Amino acid sequence: MITNETIVALSTPTGTGAIGVIRLSGKEAISITNSVFSGKDLLKQESHTIHFGLIKDGEKVIDEVLVSLFIAPKSYTKENVVEISCHGSNYIIQQIINLLIKKGASAAKPGEFTLRAFLNGGLDLSQAEAVADLISSDSAAAHNVAMNQLRGGFSTELNQLREQLIHFASMIELELDFAEEDVEFANRDQLQELINKINLVLNKLIRSFELGNVIKQGINTVIAGRPNAGKSTLLNALLNEERAIVSEIAGTTRDTIEELLNINGINFRLIDTAGIREATDTIEAIGVEKTMQKINQSAVLVYMFDVVNLTVKEIREDIAKLYRPGMAFIAVANKIDLSYNNKLKELQLPSEIRFIAISAKANQQVEELKELLYDTAVGDQLSDNHTMVTNIRHVEALERTRAALDSVANGLVNPVTSDFLSMDIKQALYYLGEITGQVTTDDLLENIFSKFCIGK
Repeated sequence: MITNETIVALSTPTGTGAIGVIRLSGKEAISITNSVFSGKDLLKQESHTIHFGLIKDGEKVIDEVLVSLFIAPKSYTKENVVEISCHGSNYIIQQIINLLIKKGASAAKPGEFTLRAFLNGGLDLSQAEAVADLISSDSAAAHNVAMNQLRGGFSTELNQLREQLIHFASMIELELDFAEEDVEFANRDQLQELINKINLVLNKLIRSFELGNVIKQGINTVIAGRPNAGKSTLLNALLNEERAIVSEIAGTTRDTIEELLNINGINFRLIDTAGIREATDTIEAIGVEKTMQKINQSAVLVYMFDVVNLTVKEIREDIAKLYRPGMAFIAVANKIDLSYNNKLKELQLPSEIRFIAISAKANQQVEELKELLYDTAVGDQLSDNHTMVTNIRHVEALERTRAALDSVANGLVNPVTSDFLSMDIKQALYYLGEITGQVTTDDLLENIFSKFCIGK
């Protein structure tokens, strides 16, 4: 898949700006740039140096630029890399790129620079995927998770497991060479202990995907309840701005309103919904239906109720309708500035439902609700700085690895011949290798890197 072509692309976002950075990678990157550069002879300069000069098409000056040199293998792609910093005019950028293509470069495909970094051994596959996650990270937590993966935290953990499995695979292969002697080089008890140990790690990584994925995408947090419970007032209070229309008229919110709130570095996608009741017209009915759809898709459900006007029976009926075992559920009693009576003590909510009493209008306990949202969705799961899975491809490979190891374990409990054990261990190794790229196919690589931006 590695080609001898020298590729070129804009690496900064498109649009007018102070500067644009054009990147080239390949054997001829420096010589092609040198052919249009008026300044020092780039072919005689050292790696990791920057040079001022002109980009010229014949006698025509296109721009004054800074050229940065990264000579193989000391570059991102492990090839010769040149970065041209020019003025951020779309016209100038396109003129320079067209000129470089005319001199022998080829337009880069999406993700081709990172693909070359992977193919040339600069990154493993999970690290390469972390590059895309890092670029798209929009919160401190997403950034930290992507940086940990880019630095090889995930790969290191997987490679340690893989090396131990390889040892047992080689011992069992050795048994096959001495099949007629009926000897065992691989201790079955130690192999079972290793499988148990690996499964603990795999289970931890697979479980981490639920949190890792929402950190990457943002945590869907639905605010639901009856009309006039104060849902829109709460959304405005959480955001500290007048985002939703607030009215005493029931049914004001007829469609969902979505906004982003960052709490302690985690993005919460707040979704204000239409009030849950028997709709009085077709439009409101559609709004209520959308509300139920959003509730089913939520990672955290905030059920808000009017502590003044609802009875305990009505509150219990709402919770019974909305709550599902295992879901992250927060019950919020609103309007405590008007009344804070004994009905809250009568509720007797299930222990897994978290509860807080607030006044959205008077901004009482709103900051405490933010902390409760964070604690409910994240808790202390980030405090250990442990490896976190955020990629669906990775979690699927981990699940297949676990299934293959289960087959090995079954083969130890119900003894099978060494060749069957060897086959199942190799299958587990194959799935682990898929994550880091020790096992790849062209289709897999094309699918992964096609999602990258051009220039990266």
